[in-house]
Amino acid sequence: MSKSRLGALAALMLVSAVAGAEVRVQGPVEYGVFQTRHQDFQPGERVLTQTSQTLEHTDRVPARLGSKFGLRYRLEGKVAEDTPLTLLYLTPGVITPDGQRHDKFEVVQKLVPGAAQDVMAYEFTEHHEVVPGQWHFMVFQGDRLLAEQRFIVQ
Repeated sequence: MSKSRLGALAALMLVSAVAGAEVRVQGPVEYGVFQTRHQDFQPGERVLTQTSQTLEHTDRVPARLGSKFGLRYRLEGKVAEDTPLTLLYLTPGVITPDGQRHDKFEVVQKLVPGAAQDVMAYEFTEHHEVVPGQWHFMVFQGDRLLAEQRFIVQ
């Protein structure tokens, strides 16, 4: 095989390897309720937090304004232009003020190679969001399930 064909073949193999790279969860997936010192939340109020926020390991979530719950995990193999993550929140049926029922919320999130941790969380900021029952969180890349957790809001 000629040197130019060998070089082209090597380049093609390299591109194929990069295109086929997949993110994967590294280490344990933390889940639970994010802790805050703030009390007496008002509708529409959100408290800014850091990724190092303490996470109480539980699948039980208080049904009240200000409750923030979810997953914290590390992904390796992230490439910015790769297939983004899809965060799927299955709810017991959130009914918004316009009368629409939402059994799921879907968020598409680009990969951030420099981020040490990734988070999938939901925070109750409005009274209509506080719906008791099972909430199911799933993190996908394309059709691959990377992480999931069920919570009981009570």
